[in-house]
Amino acid sequence: WLLAHPTFHKNQLYVAGDSYSGIVVPIIVQKISDGNEAGVKPAMNLQGYVLGNPATIPHDDYNYRIPFAYMKALISQKLYESTKTNCKGEYINVDPKNTLCVNDLHNVTDCTQKIYTGQILEPTCSLTYPKPVGSKLDASVLGEDAIHLLSLTRVPELWCRSYNYIFSYIWANNETVQRALHIREGTIREWVRCNASLSYTDDVFSTLEYHRNLIKKGYRILIYSGDHDMVIPHISTYAWIESLNLTIATNWEPWFVDGQIAGYTMVYNYKKSWLTYATVKGAGHTAPEYKPKECFAMVNRSIII
Repeated sequence: WLLAHPTFHKNQLYVAGDSYSGIVVPIIVQKISDGNEAGVKPAMNLQGYVLGNPATIPHDDYNYRIPFAYMKALISQKLYESTKTNCKGEYINVDPKNTLCVNDLHNVTDCTQKIYTGQILEPTCSLTYPKPVGSKLDASVLGEDAIHLLSLTRVPELWCRSYNYIFSYIWANNETVQRALHIREGTIREWVRCNASLSYTDDVFSTLEYHRNLIKKGYRILIYSGDHDMVIPHISTYAWIESLNLTIATNWEPWFVDGQIAGYTMVYNYKKSWLTYATVKGAGHTAPEYKPKECFAMVNRSIII
């Protein structure tokens, strides 16, 4: 791409992503960094990377959901203490013979299974990834939520975030849109929001060492978390950042947008590298969808020099 667009050679480059990109982005950044050091041309003006609500060590990310549930009052202190003791802090790879742990986890599930993990304050709905048929929505995929959303005359009493995603199917499958995006005709039979048909196998179970290596190379790094996200809890992200044993440049403090607290931040450094960790107050998975104005301000302040 840079060979085809040489005017962009000198532009500062930040690689960014959210959610599962926490697995992909650090590997890509490492590849670019290694290429620059090896003299691969054209060199990329790599400055750093940005990750939001990132999967990093999936086992730990999922394991932190239980302490997160306790912190957000989704499970009681008594149940949390019992589960922590009986499961010895391990909630994923559980010995089925440990009946006390198994029973506690069943109780935790009873308390949390109907929570919308993307943003625990929002309603959970049977419709997760709706699929419209042609120009109309197939009501059969909605079950109890059957509403013809394309001709709404009023907002449904039970609004669900997933209703917003219906229109992405219609937009992305529109021939005019695909022509405008220069999609080669015939290459995409049907666009879907989450394509689970790709034949990949998970083989990266932690990207912590990539972060540990990249922090030594003088880059600027921004990691942020929506603080109401239970998919990748902020306490999991904070824990692996702390495990890097970096120097704290600025301790935990609020950051503001329009005079209101928009979240909290810590800044770390290692020689010429800077890592900013920020929470986005009230945001879910992923934060820019819930708090676009605040996230725009956060990125500008963190990486724009």
